[in-house]
Formats: sequence, C-alpha cells, structure tokens
Amino acid sequence: MRIESLLRSILVLGVVAPVAGAQNPPPAPPGTSCRPPGFFTAPAKYASAEPLPDRRVTFRLCAPEAREVLVTSTDYAPAIPLGFGGPAGLAMTKDTSGLWTATTSAPFEAGTFRYNFRVDGARVPDPQATRFSHERVGTNSVLEVPGDEGAFQAYDPKIAHGAVSVVEYWSTTLGAKRRAHVYSPPGYMKGNARYPVLYLVHGAGDSDDSWTSVGHANYILDNLIAAGKAKPMLVVMPFGHTPDRPGIDVLSNDDFGNDLLKDVIPYVEANWRTMSGTSSRAMAGLSMGGAHTLRYGLTHPELFGYVGVFSMGFMDTTLVKWYEKNNAAALTRGAKEFKLVYYAVGKDDFLYRSIAPTRALLAKYGIKDVYNESSGGHEWRNWRRYLADMAPRLFR
Repeated sequence: MRIESLLRSILVLGVVAPVAGAQNPPPAPPGTSCRPPGFFTAPAKYASAEPLPDRRVTFRLCAPEAREVLVTSTDYAPAIPLGFGGPAGLAMTKDTSGLWTATTSAPFEAGTFRYNFRVDGARVPDPQATRFSHERVGTNSVLEVPGDEGAFQAYDPKIAHGAVSVVEYWSTTLGAKRRAHVYSPPGYMKGNARYPVLYLVHGAGDSDDSWTSVGHANYILDNLIAAGKAKPMLVVMPFGHTPDRPGIDVLSNDDFGNDLLKDVIPYVEANWRTMSGTSSRAMAGLSMGGAHTLRYGLTHPELFGYVGVFSMGFMDTTLVKWYEKNNAAALTRGAKEFKLVYYAVGKDDFLYRSIAPTRALLAKYGIKDVYNESSGGHEWRNWRRYLADMAPRLFR
C-alpha cells in the first residue's frame, strides 16, 4: 500500500524524483520555459511544423539546453538544404523560453515530406509529431502540405478506403523473421473476391514502411479505384534489404530474389485471396527496388505479366553485358509475354544516364516499354506520380 500511495502521489503531483547521479538542469522560473508542465508528455501549445497560407513552413522545437538546432530533410524541399555543395539543414533561432524557430524562405509543393531536427549534431524526430516514416535505419517525422496538385496522393474522406496490414513471416531462404506491408483495397475485408497483386519495392535508404508512410501508395490506389481509373488490387511491399554478407556484392547476392520468389509470393498466395497467373501478378520498384525489379521481375515472365522500373538502370556497358549474358532467354520470352513494361525517370536524377543503355538492351530483345521521362530527380514526389501513372495500366 505504501508503494501504491507513492505512485498515486507522483501521478497527482506530476513530478518524479531524479535518478541518482543524473545531471538535471535547475528548474526554470514559472512562465519562462517552453517545456509543458507535468509528468506526462502533453501536446505543446505551439505547432511544431506549421504550413503557412503561402506554403512556406514554420518549424518549432523546444530544446532550452541545446546550442545548435537545424531542420533537416532527406526529401527534396527547396528551403531545407540537403547538404549537396553546402550545409545540410535550415538553421533555427532560440528565444528566451528555449523555443527554437525557423520559417522556410521558399514554399513547399503540395504533398508529403519527411523532416527531422539536428540537435547539437544528433538527429532527432519531432517529439510533437504524430506521424512517422521509418527508413532502413532511423525514423523521420512526416509533414503534409495541402494543395490541389497533391490531392492524388492524399487521404480523401469522401471515398472508401482500403487497409494496410503489417505482416511477419519466416523466410526459409534467409533463416530469419521478415516483415512486409500489404495494402488491401476497399471491400476486401467484407467479401470473398480474389484480387491481382502488385509487388512494390522501396529504395536503398528506406524500408517496407516507406511506400505507405511517405509514398502514400494506399491513398494513391484508393483515389484511383474510387475514380474508376485502376482495378482493385492487393499491393505487397516487402523489405528490400537482406542481411549483409561480406565479400558478396550486389550483383551476385540473390538473397532478396530468393526471399521474394520462394517465401514472399507463396506466403501471400497462401494467406490472401489472390488471383493466379501472370496476368494477375506485377512487380515494380524505385531505385534499389528498381534494380530488384530488373533482376527478379523482368527476368521472370513466367511469374509477372507487368513490370515497372522507377529511377534505375545499368550504369555502364559491363553491367549491361553481365545482365544480358545471364538473362538472354528470359528477355526473349518476356518480349512475347509481357503485357506492360513501364519505365520512368526524372531528367535531373543522378541515375539518368543509366536509363538509355538499359532501355537499349530491352529494345534489342524486342521489349517495348511505356516510357515516362519527368522533371525532377531521385525523389518521392516523382515516385508517387510514377505509381499513379502506372497503376491504371495494370491488370487490363
């Protein structure tokens, strides 16, 4: 009872005794600190990421003891420097309460952006954020900037929405527990119909969470399906990384392909109501996921009838020759059987020059592609649009 009384007193008073040896700062006088009072974390009285009417954004962080704070982002955002050729981050200034503030000088496009704070050199997600996006390692806060041009990838309360499930499975090929995200379209949970499947893979810096948390694949599909532009489908988003194997380079490492073909696809088809056959199965990916698609989608026309490659190709003739030598028979078959090969890249993408030799190889084998060359670079604002352009072409 004495312990229960002590805990009750702590909850009521909103205080806790300091840990022995901890260097706690002296309490600030009332009204001078930006910290919210009380024992429990509470929403602050300020917006930590506030889009303004002109689409500039004001960022705020309460960090009284910090010496330097910057806003950082791994996404393209004109007023948050990415660090290429200069400092990475937008400098913030601190007021007397310890609240750091910065407003971007340029507006954002409407859409979804990831951001964090760098506090005295340490990367810190926004403690007041409620939405996050997980990379291969680390976590980002997520900012939504409203606007008509971003509506295609935004939640619409007026339409029916599907669901995103997080599933774990045992990979027999890797001997490890693995994870994937699965989008099921509106109506899946209530009915018994079977659906075609798109296997959609993320890039090298991201995780199986990324295509929904920042890529908004689920909202993109919801909006397209509601408009009658895309067929209802399942979208399986596996984890594209596998355990590192010293001495094994990317080209000779088939771990992801073995996991996809021998574990992921059989798991999905055993546990979800899927349609069978190549006409009901597609694979696409961005960047590293595009490399996976080139290696395990484009080379398996007996499995996939539809293939999409975003922002990825073979950079030099050595890689093209290696790929052709190992996959000539599959490319020959694919030229006859693929229903769609979709290829997309931004003109400013650092991998742009890899696209022409890769497409030339496809053309050599008679594989015709639907080519989308957009503005912009290696970034999510492009990849969301590529998915929105490709999805209506699937399973027709």
